[in-house]
Amino acid sequence: MPRNPDNPTDAPEQSLLQTVITRLLRLAGGKGDGGEAQRMSLIAFAIRVFSAGLAFLSQIVLARIMGQFEYGVYVFVWVFVLILGNLACFGYQTALIRFIPQYNAENRIAELRGIIATAQIFAAGSAGLIGVAGMTCLYLLGDRVDHYYVAPLFLGAFALPLITLGDILDGAARANNWPVNALSPTFIIRPVLILLFVAIAVLVGFSASAVTAMTAALAAAAVTTIGQFLVLGRRLRNRFGRGERKIHFGHWLRVALPIFLVEGFYYLLTNSDVIMVGLFLEPERVATYYAAAKCMALVHFAYFAVKAGTGPRFAELVAVDDRPALAAFASNAARWTFWPSLAIGLAVLATGPWLLALFGPDFADGYPVMFVLLAGILAKAAIGPAEALLIMAGRERICAAVYAVAFTINVGANLVLIPMLGIIGAAAATAFAMIAETALLCFIVRKELNIRMLLRIGVARHNMEAGQEQNGANTPKQERNGRE
Repeated sequence: MPRNPDNPTDAPEQSLLQTVITRLLRLAGGKGDGGEAQRMSLIAFAIRVFSAGLAFLSQIVLARIMGQFEYGVYVFVWVFVLILGNLACFGYQTALIRFIPQYNAENRIAELRGIIATAQIFAAGSAGLIGVAGMTCLYLLGDRVDHYYVAPLFLGAFALPLITLGDILDGAARANNWPVNALSPTFIIRPVLILLFVAIAVLVGFSASAVTAMTAALAAAAVTTIGQFLVLGRRLRNRFGRGERKIHFGHWLRVALPIFLVEGFYYLLTNSDVIMVGLFLEPERVATYYAAAKCMALVHFAYFAVKAGTGPRFAELVAVDDRPALAAFASNAARWTFWPSLAIGLAVLATGPWLLALFGPDFADGYPVMFVLLAGILAKAAIGPAEALLIMAGRERICAAVYAVAFTINVGANLVLIPMLGIIGAAAATAFAMIAETALLCFIVRKELNIRMLLRIGVARHNMEAGQEQNGANTPKQERNGRE
C-alpha cells in the first residue's frame, strides 16, 4: 500500500520533529475556508513559542533575584490574581468570539459595537467589585492571613480590573482574527515589563521582595492594558466605524454565563494546583512546584495556539450547519494539537534537570513533578480543543458540567494527596483530573455532535463520512441544536 504522507506512523524514516515542521508549513499555506484559521493558529503558535521562552526566562531571572521564599509568595499571589481576573469576565471574553463573527457575517454592526462596549464595561466593573470585596476580607481577617501575603494581595486587588479588561480585549481581537493584537500584550509585553520594572526597582535600592514584584506587575498590567485598549479601539473603529450600538444585555449574559462556568472551571482546573500547594505548604514548595509546572507550560502552547485559531472557524461552521466540514475540521484540530505537544513534551523532559537548575540549586526536586504533569497534558492534547467546539456548538452547559466534575476531582485529589505526597501529590491530582476531563469531553462530543475527536489514524476521513451521514438524517432536535 502507498504511504500516507499525513500519517507519521507510515514514514518511519521521518523524525517526529520533521513531521511537526511539515505540518506547520502546511498550516502556513492552508487554502480554502479553513486557511485563515490555520494561518491564525500558526501565528498564535509562533507567538506562544516566543512568549513561552520569554516568560520562562523572566521567571528564572525573578527566582534568582528574589530567592525561593519571596518568589514563592509572589507566584502564589500573582496566580491567584490571574484566576480571579479571568473569572471576573463572567464568560464575556469567549462570548465575543462566538458573537462577533456571527454579527459581522450577518452585517449586524450595531449589535457588534454594542457587545464589545458592554463586555468591556461589565467586566471591568465586576473586577472592581471583586477587588473591593477582597480588600475588605483581608482587612476583616487580620492576623489570620500570613503577614507576608497581605501587602501583595492588596496590590493584586488593584490589578484585577486591568487583568480582566485585558482578557476582554484579547477575546475581541481573536474574534476578528488579529492574533498579534490579542496575544502579544499579555504574553510578550507584560512579562517583559514586569521583569524590567523589578530590575529597575532593585537597582535603585528597593528590596527584592514579593511586594516589589507585585508593584511591578501592577504597573506592567496598567501599561499593557491601556495600550491594548487604545490600539485595538482604533482598529475596531477603522473596521466597523462609529455609530449606533444595540444592546441585548440579557441575551448576551444568558449565553456568557454558561461559558463562564466552562471557562471558569477550566481555568480553575489548570491553575488551582498552585493555589492548593500554597494553602498546604510553605512558599518554598510553592516556588518549586511552580518552576516545574512552568517548564511543562512550554508544552501547553501548542494546544493554546490551535484553540486560538479554531474558535472562530468552529463558530462559522456551526452557524451554517455544515456538519461534514465541522467533523473534518475538528479531527484536524486534534492532530494539530497532539503531535507538537508530544514533541515539545519529550524535549522538555530530556532537558528537565538543567531547566530546573536555572531557577536555582533548590529547585531540583521538582523534576519528578514534570513526568506526572506530562501524562495529563498529552491526554488533553489527544482530543484537541474539544471544549471550544462544544461552546461554539451551543453545548456550554454540558461542557460546564464536565469541567465541574473534573475540578471537583482535582480539588478532592489535592486535599488527599498533597498532605501525603507533597508537590508530587499535587501533580498527580492535576494529571488525574485532566485524564478524567479528556474522557468525558471525548464521550460528549461523540454523543452530541457525532464527531470522533480523539486522535487516531484515518480519523479525518471517518469524521467526514459521519458528518455526511448525520447531515442527511438530522432529527428535528438535531436541527435545533445546529441552529443554537
